[in-house]
Amino acid sequence: MKIIDISPEVKIGSPVWPGDTEFSYKWVMEMEDGMSCNVSTITTSVHIGAHTDAPFHFEPNGQTIDEVPLEKYIGKALVIEVNANEKVKPEDFAHVTLDGVERVLFKTKKSPPIENFDTDYIAVANETAELLAKKGIVLVGIDTYSMDDFHSKDLKTHHILLQNGIAILEGIDLSKVETGTYELIALPLKLKGLDASPVRAILRTLD
Repeated sequence: MKIIDISPEVKIGSPVWPGDTEFSYKWVMEMEDGMSCNVSTITTSVHIGAHTDAPFHFEPNGQTIDEVPLEKYIGKALVIEVNANEKVKPEDFAHVTLDGVERVLFKTKKSPPIENFDTDYIAVANETAELLAKKGIVLVGIDTYSMDDFHSKDLKTHHILLQNGIAILEGIDLSKVETGTYELIALPLKLKGLDASPVRAILRTLD
């Protein structure tokens, strides 16, 4: 059994949505100053690196991240490589059977850059979200910034997924992952009343 880390580094310069809070940190205590231990504090958006959106992110009465069922973030996941240009559409993975699949991770040809936010990323089409809902998918992940494109105003793909109880996993790194089925573990922090959480997402190969 092999562990594959699909979480990008969170560090100074990690890209965040324009206008959101960038990652920063400072040392509260340092051993080199004679302290007994090193202690740091961070400031950051919760939508950084590999992260998951709670329904409350888009629905005023939706579940907050501490209320989401954790079962959705643990279990078998199918990694599907797609050759989409702007949005992942059903025809981009029509050759893949989703029978018995509960979690889908889309590997695109345009993963997010490490340093600078690129608005020209690949999103997920509304019809794809509707198809996945009909198939009973419980989690959808993508290796770009968002399920909706940068210029979307209604964020319909997010709404379709969340209204159908589908967990959203964004910003994962699938660059070193081959297509196939793995075990996914991507648990959110128990952040009381908040709209999202960073995750340490990993895949484990199956025997």
